[in-house]
Amino acid sequence: MKNQSANHLRKLLSREGIIRSLGAHDVLTALIIEEEGLDTLFIGGFGTSASLLGLPDLGFLEAGQMADAVRRIAARISIPIIADGDTGHGDLNNVRHTVEMIEASGAAGVLIEDQIFPKRCGHFDEKRVISASEMELKIKMAVRSRYNPNFVIIARTDSRQLNGLDDSIDRVIRFCEAGADIGFIEAPQSLKELEEIPNRINYPLLANMLTGGVTPILSVNELYQLGYKIAVCPVESLMVTVEAIRKMCQIFLRKGRLDSHVEKLLSFQELKNLLGVEKYLSNPKN
Repeated sequence: MKNQSANHLRKLLSREGIIRSLGAHDVLTALIIEEEGLDTLFIGGFGTSASLLGLPDLGFLEAGQMADAVRRIAARISIPIIADGDTGHGDLNNVRHTVEMIEASGAAGVLIEDQIFPKRCGHFDEKRVISASEMELKIKMAVRSRYNPNFVIIARTDSRQLNGLDDSIDRVIRFCEAGADIGFIEAPQSLKELEEIPNRINYPLLANMLTGGVTPILSVNELYQLGYKIAVCPVESLMVTVEAIRKMCQIFLRKGRLDSHVEKLLSFQELKNLLGVEKYLSNPKN
């Protein structure tokens, strides 16, 4: 059966305007993001590795673990999911296996990057990349491996830090000519670079707005005016969650109770509504 969420994402890509996407590190976060009206969901390696393993994004997360994370989230939401396929987790056979697993898990698209395996977070130092020709083969394999031709392949390059912007632009053009649907240059280092990228690349582009990263933060409207098609905030939900839980722990240690703090934020009834408690408690025969 074809993955219908991929068809949905294609419709979003064909319409006017920019696609807004937030990263989700677990199913509950994904439910909230959909409820609040976001266009798509991004399941990244950083958030998933932190949530599932309590480890940084340094290649610890396996392809099967990412596919399982996608499957759990796809079972509970209806907006399209873009999943992080890392480097494809190895050689061309691994790329094929990764794409097949992630598409079968319910994602609408997958991101494949040109780092040497095991990879590093795109805003970490000391990254290394494979040759552009090797990455072209990975993209061609990813395209051949999808079941639904509407399943979206996003080609990411991390060569900006190593080889400069010109090399990154050349790589993205080559990867899109090889069949990728969307190009993604990770970690541009200035507003001028953010402006230059869509002026020189005539393919749909993704912008990664990582708070605290090396790329200047722009609004989605500003990115759209520059020529970007997708804007992603990849780990902000994780950052907000960490701070909220820290504060809760501090209040509990100081006061010995949490009710007055929590009730200002969310009622127990609202939490039950989000999870669909009444739906599952109702008589299925009615």
